[in-house]
Amino acid sequence: MTDRTIFVVDQVVLKPGAAREFVAAYLSEYAPAATQRGLTLDRILVTPPVWLDDDTNTVTATWSVPGTRAWWQAAVAARHDPAPSKWWAQMAPMIAERTRTMAADAADVEGLCDV
Repeated sequence: MTDRTIFVVDQVVLKPGAAREFVAAYLSEYAPAATQRGLTLDRILVTPPVWLDDDTNTVTATWSVPGTRAWWQAAVAARHDPAPSKWWAQMAPMIAERTRTMAADAADVEGLCDV
């Protein structure tokens, strides 16, 4: 079976003035460990595309994993490692709200359901 890509999407609304610092910490502290768990960073988007000091920015980080097996391996690795939870707790003062979702290309969903 050909692996179908699963995307892990972190969407983080930052408190005013915190986005630039958050992105720097995400890239230097969170991303290396996530990569070791099997995730590949696809992109980081900042909305609006300007650093705001007096309003919120939304940061969207998109990761990818090649199929369900890799997704489960990364998920289990994160659950057994206290570091990700500690990192998010450390970042909490900067964060107004945060979500994590999983997604796939519509053409891949049927194959991902066949596990």
